[in-house]
Amino acid sequence: MNLVPTILCGGAGSRLWPVSREMHPKPFIRLEDGQSLLQKAFLRGAQLPGVKEILTVTNRELLFKTQDDFREVNRQSIPTSYILEPFGRNTAAAIAAAALHVARAHGEDAVMLVLAADHLIADTDAFAHAVTLATNLARAGKLVTFGIQPTSPETGYGYIEADDNTVLRFVEKPSLEKAQEYLESGRFLWNAGIFCFEAGIMLQALEQHCPDILNAVTSCLDASRAAAGINFSHIELEPDSFAKVPDNSIDYAVMEKSSQVAVVPCDIGWSDIGSWRALGDLVTSDEQGNRINGEAILHDVSGCYIQSNKRIVGAVGVENLIIVDTPDALLVADKSRAQDVKHLYSALKEKGHEAHKVHLTVHRPWGTYTILEEGPRFKIKRIVVKPGASLSLQMHYHRSEHWIVVSGMAKVVNGEKEHLVATNESTFIPAGHQHRLENPGILDLVMIEVQSGEYVGEDDIVRFQDRYGRS
Repeated sequence: MNLVPTILCGGAGSRLWPVSREMHPKPFIRLEDGQSLLQKAFLRGAQLPGVKEILTVTNRELLFKTQDDFREVNRQSIPTSYILEPFGRNTAAAIAAAALHVARAHGEDAVMLVLAADHLIADTDAFAHAVTLATNLARAGKLVTFGIQPTSPETGYGYIEADDNTVLRFVEKPSLEKAQEYLESGRFLWNAGIFCFEAGIMLQALEQHCPDILNAVTSCLDASRAAAGINFSHIELEPDSFAKVPDNSIDYAVMEKSSQVAVVPCDIGWSDIGSWRALGDLVTSDEQGNRINGEAILHDVSGCYIQSNKRIVGAVGVENLIIVDTPDALLVADKSRAQDVKHLYSALKEKGHEAHKVHLTVHRPWGTYTILEEGPRFKIKRIVVKPGASLSLQMHYHRSEHWIVVSGMAKVVNGEKEHLVATNESTFIPAGHQHRLENPGILDLVMIEVQSGEYVGEDDIVRFQDRYGRS
C-alpha cells in the first residue's frame, strides 16, 4: 500500500497570541519537550508503515520555516513534497490540490491520510490502530473521518452522530445543553478533522459534489510552477488562478453530502490545542494549581498559567489568570475568557500593528534576524546566517548599514567589491549600494547590523538576485 500522510498547515492560531502570529502560526509553537506541533504531526505520519512521502500544504511564506522544522526530525530521510498556497482558500481547495498531486505522483489508489498540523495526539499506538482501521475502509472505497470519543460537553467542536462505522449525520457546533445531550447519548463523536481516503475516490467525490472547486484547482495546478530535487519537490500555486477557487471546507463541500463517508470512532488522546487554557493543561501543576512554563516567582497565587521564556514574572494575590510574556507583547487574561484572545489578534490586525504578524525574531530562508532596538532614523538587529546560506543581492534607497561580525566569517559584496569580514571586524554599506551577505563557513555567522537613515522600514529593499526565488 502507498500511504501519503498529508499535513494541512494553515490558519493563524489567533487564540494563542502573542506566541502564535501570522508568520509564526500555531503549528510552530514549541511544547515543553522542545518539539513543535508541526514536528509532532510529521512524526505521527512518519511512524506509519508504507509511507512513500509526506506532503504538506502550507503558505508559500512558511516553506523554509516548515523545512527547518522537518529537517530536525526527519531522521529517516522520508521524501517531502509541498503545495504552496499564496493565500488560504479553505480545506476543500487544499485537499483537492493534494489529491491531484498524489494521484499524479503515486496513482489514484494511493491512500491519503490528512492530518492537521496543529493538533496533539497523546496515544500514538491507539492512533496507529485507528489508521489501520481507516485505511482498510479507504481501500473499500470509503471517505473516512476520525471521530473522537467525547469526554465533556464541548461547544467548540462539530459532532458526528454514528452507529459503529456508519455516519448518521454531521452536526454543527452545539449549544451547551445540546452538547450535554450528545455526550449522554453515547452516539456522538467529536469531528477531529482527520481524514483517510484513496486519492482517486476523493477526486470522484469532488467531481460529483463540488466540480467548480475541482476544476478551478486543476486549472491552477496546470498554471503553477513546480520544482524538484533529491527527496524533495514543491508546487507554487499561481495566485491569479488560485483566487478563482471557491472558498469552502471539505466538510461542507464533500463529507456532509457524500453517501460514501465512514467514521472510525477512537480514543487517541486528541486535543486541538485551541486556547491557552488547553495548552496550559499540558504543563504539570503545583499544589496551588499553577502551571509555569519558564521562570516565575509567586505569592498567594492559584490556578494560573504563566509562560515567559526571557524574563522572570512576578505575581501576587491573583487567581485563574493566563499570563504569557514575549519580548514585544504581554498577554493577561482571565482563564474563563481564553477563547476571547482572538479578539486582541483581530484588533491588532485591523490596526496594521506588526505584533499580529511577526515576532521580534523573524525567520528567513537564510536564518533569522532579531530587532534589538529601533527608533526614529535607526534600527539595530542581531543577524544569524546559516552555514552556506546567503542573503539576496539587494539595495536600499533610504538607509545605510553598518555590519559588525560577532562570530564566524562573512563574505560581503559591497558595490563592485567582494571581501571577507572576520570576527570583531566591521564594514559599512552606503545607501544605494548593491550588496550581499553570505556565510561561507560551517558554523553560524552572527552579526550586529546598525541601520541609519530617513526610513528603516523592511519594505525599503530592491532584490536583484535571490537563490530563494524572492527577486
